[in-house]
Amino acid sequence: MRSNIQFILSMIIFGTIGLVVRCIDLSSSETALLSSSIGCLFLTFVFFVMKKSIPWKLVKANASVLFLSSIALGGNWIFLYQSYDYTTVTNATLAYYFAPVFVMILSPIILKEQLPRKKIVCIGAAILGMLLIVGNGISASGKGDLLGIFFGLVAAAFYAVLMLVNKFIQNISKLEITIIQLGTTALLLLPYVLFTEGFGILEVSRSSIPFILLLGIINTGIGFWLFFSGMEKLKGQSIAMLSYVDPFVAILISGVILQEQLTVIQMFGGALLLGSTFVSENNGYLFLKHAGSRSSRI
Repeated sequence: MRSNIQFILSMIIFGTIGLVVRCIDLSSSETALLSSSIGCLFLTFVFFVMKKSIPWKLVKANASVLFLSSIALGGNWIFLYQSYDYTTVTNATLAYYFAPVFVMILSPIILKEQLPRKKIVCIGAAILGMLLIVGNGISASGKGDLLGIFFGLVAAAFYAVLMLVNKFIQNISKLEITIIQLGTTALLLLPYVLFTEGFGILEVSRSSIPFILLLGIINTGIGFWLFFSGMEKLKGQSIAMLSYVDPFVAILISGVILQEQLTVIQMFGGALLLGSTFVSENNGYLFLKHAGSRSSRI
């Protein structure tokens, strides 16, 4: 029961990311830099309080894979946060949940896994659902939504790469992987932010500071802590089902708090997209199980 509560709480925390990011007056890359830095520091503190140590020999052995995964993580965050700026939280969330489809498509190529007929049908249903979301979103709100959904899909593609690359990391726990990826991502984003944005990050508005801390400590740090603590004792089927608390909370916030409209056709498209990914995961190939780290979502 405790594991269920911890995992559900982590999904609720992850579902509020769009709302928190909307309140931060920084570019997507600056926000990603701060969230990864603060999240890494917090989880490192928790890690040492638990009297654990990072196995540096294993880190060195997996260095190239960890580096590639950190690049994917940074790209994922930048485009996801950018997506929130151009479209509704619902559209961004649904576009982001296209990631399992990308994984299914790429798995036969990268992981040499077979693609059964069931997954092919699910891929087709997910694509149809996304087309309904995109088509109706454009007609209802204008072309700005198309760009936001596109950014969400790019973020999903980066997340899919992160999931697949993490499959090649060996003998390191998920919490250790997350700390290393967050730290490496922060180091990679720092020169990028300074080159593209300058030192504007130092001029952040006072109103944004509480939300930056919230994103780094709660959404990233505590969210991951609860996520990994909860999933340790949960079965794969439970993880698959409970993971959909995340998009449900995001869509609920989009409609109730942000007052963002969602048409009936978009609702149907979203149900088709999420339903198809759920069915595809129902045989054990889990969106979260193979992620290795949920940090890409933050």
